[in-house]
Amino acid sequence: MPESFCRVGDLDLCYETFGDRGDPALLLVMGLGTQMLAWNDDFCGLLARRGFFVVRYDNRDVGRSSRIAARAPSPLQLLARDRSAAAYSLEDMADDGIGLLDALGIEHAHVVGASMGGMIAQLMTIRHPFRILSLASIMSTTGRRRVGRTAPQLYPMLLRRRSRSREGYAAHVAAMQRLIGSPAYPTDPEEIRARARRSWDRGVDPDGPGRQLAAILAARDRTRDLRRITAPTVVIHGTADRLVSVSGGRATADAVPGARLLLFDGMGHDLPRALWPQIVDAIAQNAARAAGGRPAAHAA
Repeated sequence: MPESFCRVGDLDLCYETFGDRGDPALLLVMGLGTQMLAWNDDFCGLLARRGFFVVRYDNRDVGRSSRIAARAPSPLQLLARDRSAAAYSLEDMADDGIGLLDALGIEHAHVVGASMGGMIAQLMTIRHPFRILSLASIMSTTGRRRVGRTAPQLYPMLLRRRSRSREGYAAHVAAMQRLIGSPAYPTDPEEIRARARRSWDRGVDPDGPGRQLAAILAARDRTRDLRRITAPTVVIHGTADRLVSVSGGRATADAVPGARLLLFDGMGHDLPRALWPQIVDAIAQNAARAAGGRPAAHAA
């Protein structure tokens, strides 16, 4: 299906779908400063062939979804974790995803989130338990500061403003991928640059990632709320993740009752093509745990 738009509150969200509208819905939520294109078309096709109606979308402040009219936080505010610098919250972003489901007439969905998208997916499950059938949290964390820490060497790259040229942006994305990607499953740099160019052509706001990062840094520890989740949950993480250390995945799995933890040696902060079959299997098997296809509510 070609890109479409729907109105959610004051925002326009851009989305695409794959598969049969009659199949169970599966919502894909991407991470910091990253467009829905990072859910590769072929990856989405694998999920659709497993019997899901797949929906991917651009979060607010990236891609073709609405930009927020707010000043970008300064590097000093981000380093200080100044909550006043956040123009919106991760909870707001979670409600965006639920609003997209509303606009599409989808009552219940499985949700899969990567990195910041995992945080958003967790909050969807916490805040809207009757809507979410199952949760897959990939290379994410709980919001507790002592887990899921970023390697300090990555901060200069994270805080750097994106280039204002197409090729400069592609070079920046490729350089970042070299730092955070999977050492055991390297991705062709030209594939990374090609996706970055495609993202540029769809629209890149150099201030958007900073506003999203401010929302992450302003977020509170979700551990207590994660303990109330009863939706079937799988937590997927790489042991070589430098952006969100594997302790974040372990803490997430420890917090959610009955969660399955799946670790991949040599996987960094990306979704290596070589691991797609195993990741898709884990998502499908976890979704199958949703009793009778009914949503799981919070425990009393």
